[in-house]
Amino acid sequence: MCGRFTQCYSYAEVVAYLRLLEPVATPNLRPRYNIAPTTLIDVVVDRGNGRELVQMRWGLIPGWWKNSAKETPRTFNARGEEAAGKPMYREAFRKRRCIIQASGFYEWTGPKTDRQPHYFTANNGQILAFAGLWERWKDPSNGEDVLSCSIITIGSNKSMGVFHDRMPAVLDERDFDAWLDGSAGPEVLKPAPEDLLREHPVSTRVNKSGIGDDDPTLIVPQVISDQASLPELPKNDTEPYDGAPM
Repeated sequence: MCGRFTQCYSYAEVVAYLRLLEPVATPNLRPRYNIAPTTLIDVVVDRGNGRELVQMRWGLIPGWWKNSAKETPRTFNARGEEAAGKPMYREAFRKRRCIIQASGFYEWTGPKTDRQPHYFTANNGQILAFAGLWERWKDPSNGEDVLSCSIITIGSNKSMGVFHDRMPAVLDERDFDAWLDGSAGPEVLKPAPEDLLREHPVSTRVNKSGIGDDDPTLIVPQVISDQASLPELPKNDTEPYDGAPM
């Protein structure tokens, strides 16, 4: 599962790594250090004219959804092993792929009453390119189009498995084109190489989402007195999201 992550990089870095078409006006990306589901995030798509950066709601809403956005199940993650056949994601898997770029992501250890967050980022400082799916949905309450997306997860590698049994599917750079144009299938959704990520404990302020707790100090390494016990692994990724750290 990936329930919180960060996007703290410059637009030039995103353009260089993901080879985006540069707009007439360069967007001013606000660094974000504690992104929670249902908020807007930066996403890379290719709708036939090259790769572009757009904002989407994190938590996919399929085009056929008849209820409100708040009534969607917990769709901020889609299991890579199931997305091609699951009704929530099937159409997006066939036609609407995206890359969700990240500086890092969080996982937790310890009991639910005393969670210790851990921050994972690339060893070489590079942007992480999460495989994603996106959809366009019309809000029945006001007729407005809503773009939304989901991060695809896969079974963890050995080192990540100490913290959680799932992790974001990080795309290899050579698979970017095939993923976005739909020619690649689940075979490119693999556990990250063991040497890709590094981890360190961070402030428990991460446990509270919101603008008030979204600053660079959240990812500063912290010293903890002893290793927190590991939490019970989640049963699934489809229950309604309650805003608690995961």
